[in-house]
Amino acid sequence: MAVKIVIRRKVPGKKEKELLPLLIQLRALATAQPGYISGETLRNMDNPEEYLVISTWKSVENWEAWVSARKRAVVQEKIDRILEAKTEYSIYLYE
Repeated sequence: MAVKIVIRRKVPGKKEKELLPLLIQLRALATAQPGYISGETLRNMDNPEEYLVISTWKSVENWEAWVSARKRAVVQEKIDRILEAKTEYSIYLYE
């Protein structure tokens, strides 16, 4: 069953230039992963420091394999250092 992954990040304006290339790199890596369907990055118009990433995967198992992939972890660690926070994910099932 397909799942949507929702990732929220608060990105201080001064760190945005550092972060955006890493988000692009992470998306490029994800697109080559088994089960990846699509993804999008949204920025809150009322609060420009808030970013929302939504990705769609064929199954939660595909998502979990991607989360545990070392190449993803390397980029994610850089993101977490820039944001000074651990990224949190929410998984949603289609009903």
